[in-house]
Amino acid sequence: MSTRLSMVLAVLALAVVTACGGQAPAGTAATPAPATSGSTFPVKVEHLYGTTEIAKRPERIVTIGLSDHEPVLALGFKPIGVVDWFQRTPFTDWPWTTSVWGGAEPTVLGLREDGVKMEKLLALKPDLIFAMYSGIQKEQYDQLSKIAPVVAQPKGYDPYAAPWQEMTLLAGRALGEEPKAERLIADIKDRFAQARAANPQWKGLTAVAADSFKAGQYFAFQKGDPKSAFLAELGFTVPEGITKEAGKLNGVEFGSERMDLLEVDRLVWLTTGKQPWERIRNDSVYKQLKVAKESRDLFLTYQDPPIGAALSFNTVLSIPYAIDQVVPLLKK
Repeated sequence: MSTRLSMVLAVLALAVVTACGGQAPAGTAATPAPATSGSTFPVKVEHLYGTTEIAKRPERIVTIGLSDHEPVLALGFKPIGVVDWFQRTPFTDWPWTTSVWGGAEPTVLGLREDGVKMEKLLALKPDLIFAMYSGIQKEQYDQLSKIAPVVAQPKGYDPYAAPWQEMTLLAGRALGEEPKAERLIADIKDRFAQARAANPQWKGLTAVAADSFKAGQYFAFQKGDPKSAFLAELGFTVPEGITKEAGKLNGVEFGSERMDLLEVDRLVWLTTGKQPWERIRNDSVYKQLKVAKESRDLFLTYQDPPIGAALSFNTVLSIPYAIDQVVPLLKK
């Protein structure tokens, strides 16, 4: 299931739960900037659904966007409620976030397919809700705003298509830590620049990130999706054909007959399920692709090591880990 479809289902679940009783009352990681009590409030931030005012420094933050907790963490704030994307136990057990959480464990408000459990959210009594990397609609935004100020998707982007820089800046403005957000972004840009400088051979080469959910069913991510965007920042070019065909979706779903979409210089599979690379490599059509014959395909897992998850999050915390892990593999 694609990221976009998963969160749409989550949004529908949120609406149903609300209607039924919700009442309104090992790699190198970026160093999180400590929050400062001297930040100036109130602050106002613009997003997809208008302007939100945050009257004072928040102390009980809830994040319902799939990766929103990470820029919040990087800015020195620990959310008390989160949405679980990959069902990793405990939730904080990612190589790039374990030390940042410092032993704290947030309440999991729901899984990406199940949606936010409104009763859990209400019990936490949040004073700020982030929904940046999400697909919430105006109706859900209005419902959540009755509980606490809400920071929705960045303005000017489709859901799930805003760059990590924009989401980091938006979080920084909402938390009164915009200068720190800018420094974090600058550090990551330097890391990408160093990787590109060390690998000039990647410039001009095409690359795409892909997944396969079951036999004969494939998905190629367009350049606005975090996974392909990561490859682009390393110097690769994501084919415009995939992006154009995807439209407002985060990628293109297709069968074996459209395998030509994957004929690129570097193909990065972010695989799910048990040993899916064997199933993919045994596809008779896939075997005929030059990228497969010449072993220019790379298979990454979401767990152990969680490199695929780091690319999917694609945040100021996960990107340094992803660069450390992916660059050596691409060079091989």
